[in-house]
Amino acid sequence: MSTDRDSLVERLLRRFLGDTREDSAIKQRHSELKRARLVRRLSQSALLAGIVVLLYLSLQAAGFWRTEWVEYWPQFTEALAQYFPPKLYFDMIPFVDLGRYYQFMREAGLIGEAGITLAIALAGTIMGAPLALLFGILGNERVTPFPLNFLFRGVMSIIRSIPALVWALIYVPLGGITPVTATLALGTDTIGELGRLLTDELEEVDDGPTEGIRSTGASKPQVIVFGMLPQMVRPFIAWAMFVLENNVRSAVSLGIIGAGGLGVTLTIEQQTFNFTNMMATILFIVLLVISVEMISQRTRSYLREGDDVEKMSVYQLIVGFPGRMSDSLLGSR
Repeated sequence: MSTDRDSLVERLLRRFLGDTREDSAIKQRHSELKRARLVRRLSQSALLAGIVVLLYLSLQAAGFWRTEWVEYWPQFTEALAQYFPPKLYFDMIPFVDLGRYYQFMREAGLIGEAGITLAIALAGTIMGAPLALLFGILGNERVTPFPLNFLFRGVMSIIRSIPALVWALIYVPLGGITPVTATLALGTDTIGELGRLLTDELEEVDDGPTEGIRSTGASKPQVIVFGMLPQMVRPFIAWAMFVLENNVRSAVSLGIIGAGGLGVTLTIEQQTFNFTNMMATILFIVLLVISVEMISQRTRSYLREGDDVEKMSVYQLIVGFPGRMSDSLLGSR
């Protein structure tokens, strides 16, 4: 009887001590979670404060706190009325006078100017694509041994670090800022952009076909031509179409400095303060770029089955256009 009582007491003590230890572990874990949450909040607050300080310093360096832009604000509001000239439709519905946009587009021959812009982008992409493929292959470690492959990677990095706008200025001695120099600039830029993309794409090439061809006694060039390149056809087309999108936007920015196309018309209308015509040109640029993007992205979506990112709707194309256009104009693609 005494033994049973002792064993019962012992079990109760074990259960109590076990519950005490479990409660202690729970409290310790809860304390650790609270400490981690506090550290995370403090780090987030510090990061936010750092971003605010960085924004303030950047605005100050850019002269944002000066009063000139405030003084010119009335002129900007007047220009807005010219950007979007009002009109009453059916004598009751206020909206933008689209007829004035259309009239200028027809009189200025913007379709022909758009053709020049598109031709510059197409020619630059087609000219640069073969060299991009060559540099992309030679920059891959599977083809060119380390560290020689980094010579080609370095060349592509140097090309990519120089915006297309600067390449156009470099080619000025060849004949000024013309569609020819703009085409050469985009061709050079394509080598760096497309070549780098293809180099990374070659890293994902399946080893099976290459090993199979190598096992037949094929030479290294044969392994590259018959084992690697066939796997690169679809990615090459997809990335070339992507680069074409960027080149169309870059062709517009090159036209702003006088290289031809829609950019020239935009500059002329801005310099003569014809803001309505300027907005009409901008709308035509939007139409051209979105059209090219739709063709390009649908092509890439077809080539890359199951890639939902590439299957952008018309709404997404239009909403995302300002960001893509600004990236291109700033040379930060």
